[in-house]
Amino acid sequence: MLYLILGLLLFLGTHSVRIVADGWRTRTRVRLGALRWRALYTVLSLLGFVLIVWGFGLARQSPWQIWTPPPGMRHLAMLLTLLSFVLLAAAYVPGNRIKTRIHHPMTTAVKLWALAHLLTNGTLAHMVLFGTFLVWAIFVFLAARKRDVRDSIRYSQGTTGATGITVALGVALWIAFTLWLHGLLIGVRPFG
Repeated sequence: MLYLILGLLLFLGTHSVRIVADGWRTRTRVRLGALRWRALYTVLSLLGFVLIVWGFGLARQSPWQIWTPPPGMRHLAMLLTLLSFVLLAAAYVPGNRIKTRIHHPMTTAVKLWALAHLLTNGTLAHMVLFGTFLVWAIFVFLAARKRDVRDSIRYSQGTTGATGITVALGVALWIAFTLWLHGLLIGVRPFG
């Protein structure tokens, strides 16, 4: 569990610098230069990610069951992860109306993804991993919305075509991940 927690602190810590120390981040980027800042950020993020994967893998070997999720939660989790993949696509497809409405679809996608996994997994390792991501995503979303208001950020109206592409891409990614990649990468097949 220690490696999982260290990985979460490192990974989410690097992804939280803008929330807790935006001025320091800006000054450090200027001092180091954009390329060196990105390199440092990437190395720390990757190290954190590796520790999360390794630590979670170790924690799953001797699970501490905290609660037993009801069987119906799997269906709700499937819906939430489908929405999560559409929101993930909305973060990258330019000119879609989903981003216009939500403003920060990536962090909203992380919230839904984490919640879906919390609803269907009752071990301590799952609760630590997905609970931490859920709390982090809530704080990041709130900080980003606050920054939008402070900086008077305006989002484009978006088009129907870009929104359709976003939804289609999100659904396709969800299908690929749930039917094939989740089992290949995580070792668990959501559909059994």
